Amino acid sequence: MGGTEGGTFRRMLRKLTSDVDVLDADDLSQDSEKSGAQAASECACGQEVTVFGRLRSVEFCPQDAEASLEAELFDGTDGITLIWLGRRRIAGIEPGRTMRVRGRLAVREGRKVLYNPYYEICQAQ
Repeated sequence: MGGTEGGTFRRMLRKLTSDVDVLDADDLSQDSEKSGAQAASECACGQEVTVFGRLRSVEFCPQDAEASLEAELFDGTDGITLIWLGRRRIAGIEPGRTMRVRGRLAVREGRKVLYNPYYEICQAQ
């Protein structure tokens, strides 16, 4: 078995024996890299960042609370919490959507956060 064949076999074997979540994270991180976005795991507080990933969760605030919308974006390496202040809903922001977001990264209670990020809803790659 040559070098290339061995690498192909190892990748195929890994796909057959790996957990679905691990494979999904690998695919997301590759898509993120191809799109030219930064890896969320490498983003630091205060940086202007562009991250590409999939929304894992979206939380709508109750009517009696201050208006805000929170979502978790996962790029295969780490999660970033997206918070839109003054918004209760945004059309298209729902779990499973693939997005590119841009903004200045903050850290709140140990979590990476983007407040009112610029966003683009993308087609799944």
